[in-house]
Amino acid sequence: MKKAKIYKPNKTAMQSGLGKIDKWILEFKTKDPTKNPLMGWESSSDTYTELKLEFTTKELAITYAKKNKIDFEVIEAKQRKVVKKSYADNFLK
Repeated sequence: MKKAKIYKPNKTAMQSGLGKIDKWILEFKTKDPTKNPLMGWESSSDTYTELKLEFTTKELAITYAKKNKIDFEVIEAKQRKVVKKSYADNFLK
């Protein structure tokens, strides 16, 4: 049976905004990672690991996994603690 993880991606360090983090990703886990004898790279004959399915909600991703009989693990996103600051705060003591 296929195994997958469902998660909400973190924003990259290179972006300051919150764009493109509102989707949920279903990513398959590899079954048999092997080491390539020629180059030493990790490889696999499992082509599902190349898929990343995007969903607008967590519920849609879970429904898809259940419908297709995929074992899944949901990884909840950590909530950011936003501290609102203004430029004037630099001069207050």
